[in-house]
Amino acid sequence: MRILGRISLLCLLTFSAMADEYAVVSNAKMKDLTLLEIRAIFLKKITLISDDTELVPINLEAMDPLRLKFEKEVLGMSFSRLKSYWIQEHYLGHRPPISMKSQESIKAFITKVDGSIGYLNIENIDANMKIHYRWSD
Repeated sequence: MRILGRISLLCLLTFSAMADEYAVVSNAKMKDLTLLEIRAIFLKKITLISDDTELVPINLEAMDPLRLKFEKEVLGMSFSRLKSYWIQEHYLGHRPPISMKSQESIKAFITKVDGSIGYLNIENIDANMKIHYRWSD
């Protein structure tokens, strides 16, 4: 019985270690952000940070699995609810964040453009980036 318990615990710990981790990141110069500020940035309710730098939120393409996880975990919205939100915002003259095809392109953009913010798998983050929020599956 003890051996079976230890094997079960080992399997559980191994599975936990394999869970994917993600983070909302910017270049290292950006001030620390709260989860509420991150939500407001990606919903375009905040467009400037304290030093008058324009914020540039970046999404992956619409049905990318990481984008769907980000929308659920960070924005607290489903794909259809977010789509409805942006339809309403369109009539107020607001456009959704820009989209990029890959995490590599988001990473390159963030390292070169002040005020940019996006989300990546943890293994794609380097020392030139600041992590603002982290989550896992």
